[in-house]
Amino acid sequence: MNSAPTEEGTPVSVKIRERVQAARKRFHANDNIADFIEPGELELLLDEVEDKMKGVLDSLVIDTEHDHNTDDTARRVAKMYLKEVFQGRYVKAPPITEFPNAEHLNELMIVGPITVRSACSHHFCPIMGKIWIGVLPNEHTNVIGLSKYARLAEWVMGRPQIQEEAVVQLADLIQQKTQPDGLAIVMEASHFCMSWRGVKDVDSKMINSVMRGSFLKDANLRREFLSLIPQKG
Repeated sequence: MNSAPTEEGTPVSVKIRERVQAARKRFHANDNIADFIEPGELELLLDEVEDKMKGVLDSLVIDTEHDHNTDDTARRVAKMYLKEVFQGRYVKAPPITEFPNAEHLNELMIVGPITVRSACSHHFCPIMGKIWIGVLPNEHTNVIGLSKYARLAEWVMGRPQIQEEAVVQLADLIQQKTQPDGLAIVMEASHFCMSWRGVKDVDSKMINSVMRGSFLKDANLRREFLSLIPQKG
């Protein structure tokens, strides 16, 4: 099964990969590669992934020519990966308007729960969970709208992830955007790679956290943040 060619006959995935490698950048599953995709190439990549998915269905011995339920599955899966569940790999970060902390706010602020959806990079099985974000601003902190935290979380989670790395990526991004004195993130999620396959444990969840700045140094602040998060589970 051949990859969808560009006008020059080279698969668009090859061209994108070559640009990433020339820039000496990573292209791991949870990396964003939007800077290396030129206008119009995402549609070509969609065609290429569809073509490869047809090969996967053929190898699974599924008769897509006569099965009305799967005759367009390759296209649907390609669109789902590139434009929905893994969109965070292929588009730039959402625009975030930042405002100065004119009132010199310096009290703990908590955002959440933010519902997040991702997929594990091991099996591409869904990860469904919630995130709580704690911010301790200072007079120099940039203030962003509450909905922007959700947009940033959606962008980071919209890639094949493992939960431990996803929370760190989100913390790095929010730290860069707002520059607070302290930042805390807690994520609780169910992993379908445990409930849908493997041990098939439908009740297990994973909870992990990242603490930065004041939350790392001040045990009282950390306890206050954790006590204000609704009971998880």
